[in-house]
Amino acid sequence: MLDKTFEAAAVEPRISKAWDAAEAFRAGRGAAPGADTYTIVIPPPNVTGSLHMGHALNNTLQDILIRLMRMRGRDVLWQPGLDHAGIATQMVVERQMMERQEPNRRDIGRQAFVEKVWTWKAESGGTIVNQLKRLGASCDWSRERFTMDEGLSKAVLKVFVRLYREGLIYKDKRLVNWDPKLLTAISDLEVVQTEVKGHLWHFRYPIDGEVFDPENPATFIVVATTRPETMLGDTAVAVHPEDERYTALVGRKVRLPLVGRLIPIVADEYSDPEKGSGAVKITPAHDFNDFEVGKRHGLAQISVLDVEAQVAVAGNEDFLAGVPASAELDRTVADFHGKDRFTARKLIVARMEEGGFLEKIEPHTHQVPHGDRGGVPIEPYLTDQWYVNAAELAKPAIASVREGRTAFVPKNWEKTYYDWMENIQPWCISRQLWWGHQIPAWYGPDGTVFVAESEAEAYVEAIRHYQGSEATDETFEVTAKLSGIELTRDEDVLDTWFSSALWPFSTLGWPDETPELKRYYPTNVLVTGFDIIFFWVARMMMMGLHFMETEPFSDVYIHALVRDEKGAKMSKSKGNVIDPLELIDEYGADALRFTLAAMAAQGRDIKLATSRVGGYRNFATKLWNAVRFAEMNGCARDAAFDPAAVTETINSWIVTEASKAAADVTEALDAYRFNDAAAAIYRFVWNSFCDWYLELSKPILTGEDGPAKAETRATCAYVIDEILKLLHPFMPFITEELWAATGSWGPARENLLCLTRWPEGPVRASAAADEINWLVDVISEIRSVRAEMGMTPATQVPLVLVGASEKARAWLGTHTAAIQRLARVSEVLTADAAPPQSAQIVMADGIVALPLAGVVDLDAERARLTKEEAKLLDEIGRIDKKLSNEQFVARAPEEVVEEERAKRDGYVERLAKVRAALERLKGD
Repeated sequence: MLDKTFEAAAVEPRISKAWDAAEAFRAGRGAAPGADTYTIVIPPPNVTGSLHMGHALNNTLQDILIRLMRMRGRDVLWQPGLDHAGIATQMVVERQMMERQEPNRRDIGRQAFVEKVWTWKAESGGTIVNQLKRLGASCDWSRERFTMDEGLSKAVLKVFVRLYREGLIYKDKRLVNWDPKLLTAISDLEVVQTEVKGHLWHFRYPIDGEVFDPENPATFIVVATTRPETMLGDTAVAVHPEDERYTALVGRKVRLPLVGRLIPIVADEYSDPEKGSGAVKITPAHDFNDFEVGKRHGLAQISVLDVEAQVAVAGNEDFLAGVPASAELDRTVADFHGKDRFTARKLIVARMEEGGFLEKIEPHTHQVPHGDRGGVPIEPYLTDQWYVNAAELAKPAIASVREGRTAFVPKNWEKTYYDWMENIQPWCISRQLWWGHQIPAWYGPDGTVFVAESEAEAYVEAIRHYQGSEATDETFEVTAKLSGIELTRDEDVLDTWFSSALWPFSTLGWPDETPELKRYYPTNVLVTGFDIIFFWVARMMMMGLHFMETEPFSDVYIHALVRDEKGAKMSKSKGNVIDPLELIDEYGADALRFTLAAMAAQGRDIKLATSRVGGYRNFATKLWNAVRFAEMNGCARDAAFDPAAVTETINSWIVTEASKAAADVTEALDAYRFNDAAAAIYRFVWNSFCDWYLELSKPILTGEDGPAKAETRATCAYVIDEILKLLHPFMPFITEELWAATGSWGPARENLLCLTRWPEGPVRASAAADEINWLVDVISEIRSVRAEMGMTPATQVPLVLVGASEKARAWLGTHTAAIQRLARVSEVLTADAAPPQSAQIVMADGIVALPLAGVVDLDAERARLTKEEAKLLDEIGRIDKKLSNEQFVARAPEEVVEEERAKRDGYVERLAKVRAALERLKGD
């Protein structure tokens, strides 16, 4: 006998062990002979990571698809793995070393530090893998990969060298996002825009040839800046070409205060005449937009900050070039060199004010980019880095989507993809770290670079270059020693996204021609978040097409964000983060998974409330109790049962409804409409099966033994099996547990549920379906009227069927007892006209009238409903006025706007019900 309650905490570990013991998730397990493949590569979580709600959603949706396809007999591979997470992992290990009061990484050297990281990885890394298993993720865990493992490292080397030799990787001096705390370039994804209450400083730049007079605007031009410390590197002032205020000044020069450098006034559309004075300072080495302006006008690039964001002007040849010696310049170098950027900012403003160059200071709230790991403002920094010619690689990747070989779901994300890909910039792939794939480039004594897959190959190339000899790999050791050449390897490592861009094929064994690569590439679908369309999806497309000559996946499903119940983005600072592991502990993995699937509507963020998870735990409990009820009533599985041969009306109906549910769930999942699929199985289980079938079949199950009872028992057991199959991708633990338990009530199970075939038969047509659906509608509508009128359960009224067809009259006669019992009506009658003072329900086969005279004060009820209608209209109008106010929508927190919209939806829904109730009372 099933336990009284389902205890997820006890069941889930046991089920996981059963899956592991059966190797249930191994690639190809349970596949039908000659089956097509179905492959998903997991977006590799960071080796430092812990399961957060985004992971929970992402992996739940992948697992639903994987379990579905496995049950449909496909040769399934869900490829798992971890990302080495360069910055995050290096920070974790350095922090650990500091806490243990060990020497820092520079004291112990690169090799020793990297060994420490590998030790940490073996001991503590990859915690998230076990957390994903707790969620129920059915990856082929035997194939787990790591972006720094031997095979993937081999792939990275081959890709880098080939792209370099093809001219698609090169070294260049450009601006990068620089983290002055971590001392490395970082990607845009690692930059967080933070709102800061700062200032806007307006400076007067004297016009060359004019005698500077702070009181005479004709002698200077005003520019504004939020970063005074960068003004030392200004090389121009830009004005809009059509700004008549400055037309006469274009081509003239200004003298840079505190420095003395003469810099031109240039005309460029980057300057906005509507902002500030309409003139902007241009610092090409310290601003991304200014860098582009500088390229257009051939301006010098003068970097005045070092890697730690300290002013570096003493001995700075670029800074001093062309600047006449002066006491002012000497004082500037003495005052500012070596100062932190923010200290220098205050000193520069004071000097500008002292010289009459400060016009005004305004408070200014603006977005300041911060490093997400280092936590300090990042600096656009001019430095030599390695780049990929992304524009060239993007061309075939753009064509793949335009020509339909890869599709985004929802389709609107294709525009985001195109916007980025068609305006793509060179991809900076070097990082100033020690943990990661060290760049395979070696430098000769004269700076010549040799890119090769190994040091030996680099020396062979160097010997050929310097000595012209035909060195080979075999003669390397002898030749290198005799050559006297010494090569130095590039210390940088590759951006983590470089190795993960190869993920769909490197994890399958490329560059080797493995059987797995041949069988499982290309993959079928990528499930990911919108925030990495640029950083990962696009780059996998580029690399897959370049090296495998085909798209890495046919579909890209972009899921939404999981927000808190008010619609606010989850963040630690807001204190609104919901921990999925805590929800699993409290409610079970199945309840969390079903909640996420049920709310995963395409293009709509999920507003997650803990109460929703609790609600779906109740759904699991409902199913458990239904199966327990079936067990207590002898509903055992029958090997000879044929669903097409049932004769009882109620059984024919539920078998038909089960086939419809299977079709609806399958169709929705094939279209990635996870919420529709979840809704379809939920409705069938809770409403059709539990609320109606079990209730309507009780008289048979508790009645005399006979053919009807035997058929109903077998039907009930059959439908439970169908439910478990359909629900398994969403709620794998409880369904696997019930599959095993119900397997003891009849023929032995041939397989675990996860390896059992999905129900994909044709939808049954049945006259019984119409009959029972009519009965369900009648009872449901009567219950609604009773609720609307505030009738107590003890209050019974007659039911009068008016103008009914012969078919409806027959159905009424057949189901009178059920209607009386479930709708709480005193008697069931037929008539040609509705009795006076009746609530009327319009049905397809006639009108159902409930005489309410003496039971409900109809006039008072009309008045109450009319008053409620007016109140609801007022509330809807109030919210509409607020939401039509552009200032409110723009300035109010996003969660507040969402809350107002949710309120409006609730009022509209209630208004429809109130109006329906009024309509029923209209004729009395």
